Amino acid sequence: MEAPPVTMMPVTGGTINMMEYLLQGSVLDQSLESLLHRLRGLCDNMEPETFLDHEMVFLLKGQQASPFVLRARRSMDKAGMPWHLRYLGQPEIGDKNRHALVRNCVDIATSDNLTDFLVEMGFRMDHEFVAKGHVFRKGIMKIVVYKIFRILMPGNTESIEPLSLSYLVELSVVAPAGQDVVSDDMRNFAEQLKPLVHLEKIDPKRLM
Repeated sequence: MEAPPVTMMPVTGGTINMMEYLLQGSVLDQSLESLLHRLRGLCDNMEPETFLDHEMVFLLKGQQASPFVLRARRSMDKAGMPWHLRYLGQPEIGDKNRHALVRNCVDIATSDNLTDFLVEMGFRMDHEFVAKGHVFRKGIMKIVVYKIFRILMPGNTESIEPLSLSYLVELSVVAPAGQDVVSDDMRNFAEQLKPLVHLEKIDPKRLM
């Protein structure tokens, strides 16, 4: 459930420790238009941006218990867009006062030879998928509604099929560490989307 589009991904730099605040949920295909209509009324942009991205997940196994994971993503429908490399840290889920899942986030634009570079560094591709959907903005909040497609033939992004009969919905904010007040705004916004979608603080370990 981690597929924000390339065109909207933040680029961090310097020594600022950026954190991603995240709420997630899903809607069935037949409820998509109702949700998009609600978001058009609540968000800053009247019409959402659309995206079609190809993401590859790379693993580097070492002596640590779990492998190091990096995500490489490229836009399939916008020519000239750079590849993006993304690292997501382990969620900080222990604080009950936080209304959103919080994790470290590093996101950078790269050259077109990103995947070759990762392989040369010792990474191996674990899986890949195509994500297609819509992006809305509400202040510093980003709302992404998208469907994940399974790639039937490795490396062939034209041969795909939907992974499920639903769309993933993610509400996120990327901000410097310590800005936990943003989770209050996220909770308030999520309340306005009920009962169309219930956005929750989800522990990824529960899904494994």
